[in-house]
Amino acid sequence: MNTLSRLLSAASLCATVLLTAPAAQAADAPVQCPATLQHTVPRLQDEKPQSLCQYSGKVVLVVNTASFCGFTGQYKGLEELYARYKDKGLVVLGFPSNDFSQESGSNQQIAEFCENTFGVKFPMFAKSSVKGAEASPLFRQLAELSGTAPRWNFHKYLLGRDGKLVDNYSSLTGPDNKGLVRAIEKQLAAAAPR
Repeated sequence: MNTLSRLLSAASLCATVLLTAPAAQAADAPVQCPATLQHTVPRLQDEKPQSLCQYSGKVVLVVNTASFCGFTGQYKGLEELYARYKDKGLVVLGFPSNDFSQESGSNQQIAEFCENTFGVKFPMFAKSSVKGAEASPLFRQLAELSGTAPRWNFHKYLLGRDGKLVDNYSSLTGPDNKGLVRAIEKQLAAAAPR
C-alpha cells in the first residue's frame, strides 16, 4: 500500500469515527422536550401557534390569569418575578381564562390590557379553559400531575428545568411569596438537563 492510499484510508477512518461518535452528537443535541411542555398553543397577541418545547431546560411558572379579578394585581408581581429571574432561566407563562367569568375580552383586548396596565412582557397565550372537561390539554395534564385543578384565577404550577412538576400554588400565594420564591431559586440552581 503506497503512502497516498494509507493517508486516504486513515482519513476515511477518522471521518467515520467523527460522524458516528455519540459524545460529539450528544454535546450539540438540544434539550429533550419534557411531556409537560409537549403542547402547541396560540400566542395571545397574534394567535400564532407556539410550541411550549421552546421553554425546555427552563424553570417554568404556569399561571391562569384574568383581567377583572381581585388577584389581577398579581400581574405586576409576576412581571417583576420574570424580570428578576429570566436571565437565570425562569419563564412565566400566562394563560387567560374566562372559567371564573372574569375574562370576557378578546385576545387582543387582553393583550392590550396586560401590556398597558401592568407592562407584561412574559409570554402570554390565547384565552382558554383551565378546568373541567373543557380544560386545555396542558391544564388537564397539570391537574392530573398535581391532583389540583385551578379553583380560581392566578393558580400557579411550578415546573423544574427537567419539566417535572415541583408544586402548585393557590391564588392566595402571590408572586412575592417567600416559599414560592425559594422554590423557584432552588430550581434555578439545579443543572439544566442534557
